[in-house]
Amino acid sequence: MTLLLVLVRTVWATATLPAPPPPAVSEAIAAQAKRLIHVSNYYHIENRGEVAKLISDLLNTCVPKFFRAPWPVFFANSGAEANECAIKLARLYSKKEGTGGQTIITMDGSFHGRTLATLSATAQPAKQEAFAPLPGGFIHVPMNDMNAVHRAFFENPGDVCAIMLECVQGESGVHPWDPDTLFEVAQFARKNGMLIIVDEVQSGFYRCGEFPFAFQNMGITPDIITMAKGIASGFPMGACAARIEVAEAFEPGDHGSTFGGSNLAMAAAHATLATLSRGHFDEDVQELGDYFAEGLDKIDGITEVRGMGLMIGADLEEGVDANLVVAKGLDEGFLLNATGPSTLRFLPPLIVTRKEIDQLLEALPGMIDAVRNGWTPEEEKPEDAAEEEADTEFLAQ
Repeated sequence: MTLLLVLVRTVWATATLPAPPPPAVSEAIAAQAKRLIHVSNYYHIENRGEVAKLISDLLNTCVPKFFRAPWPVFFANSGAEANECAIKLARLYSKKEGTGGQTIITMDGSFHGRTLATLSATAQPAKQEAFAPLPGGFIHVPMNDMNAVHRAFFENPGDVCAIMLECVQGESGVHPWDPDTLFEVAQFARKNGMLIIVDEVQSGFYRCGEFPFAFQNMGITPDIITMAKGIASGFPMGACAARIEVAEAFEPGDHGSTFGGSNLAMAAAHATLATLSRGHFDEDVQELGDYFAEGLDKIDGITEVRGMGLMIGADLEEGVDANLVVAKGLDEGFLLNATGPSTLRFLPPLIVTRKEIDQLLEALPGMIDAVRNGWTPEEEKPEDAAEEEADTEFLAQ
């Protein structure tokens, strides 16, 4: 059985596949499954209050204790659902407490989900075209462009209720906001009655280093925050948190989810967040992320390295196809990811070790050189296809 060193889209649970999930999480899920898998939202669900408090405490990490206020949390099943919740809440709050505007400004290159509304918020035409017409109510502007934000707001007087953004864009190739520009955007929104929605689906839970969430590393405080992915060690779950005065725009029945915040999801999330809260992921992720980025920057064929913590993007020199580098990596036991024809994205688990990073840093120059010299994946051999078919039949039994 082959072990792959995983460098993409993993939570903190495991560095190599195949491998078991962390004991605390798997044991919590198993124990809960023996008692109760699902009940209606009409009933109390164990661990919901505890998970909400853990999330609220993480969101308040940078707030002095005297000034901390709890963040109400709405549970969902995914990041897209969490973002749907955020969009609904921002628009409802505007109707009740703001100008009544329903338009939301989002950033070019962003990614907020694959439901119709979140796809409309996602400013990537290649992902939108197949599903047009999409719902309206979104204006897309370039990232890190304060003048574009000004224009979008003033050209739509009274109609903009929120600005929705990722502090570090992942799908576009790992592009962080300039902290000073982001601070200006947040101040501008506050002065002009717009909410700030921060999508932390990919960047949250210590992915970006020093603090639990990327917005804390950037020095801003959003009005609404969405999260998923690392929240429950890969178990399907998402959440949307908001400042109290914003969250109170929702009344009972305004928003809900049949399976959001289920018994099993709460068990997985509680075990995950409790472990994260007790660990030293802030220091480890920052240190390892800096080490990883510095190593990548020294590799011939890589022209730019950017990111935050263990969320890193690397651009390749012209003529080196990132997708072929990914294929070569798989051939050599590394699970990599390309976000475009010339960009590699690295999202290793939070428990990745310096030794494992060194393994990739030692192998990556050879992968790039092989692609530069014309390497292409070998065609599948007949015996390989037969073996794969046999494996599939075995798994189906």
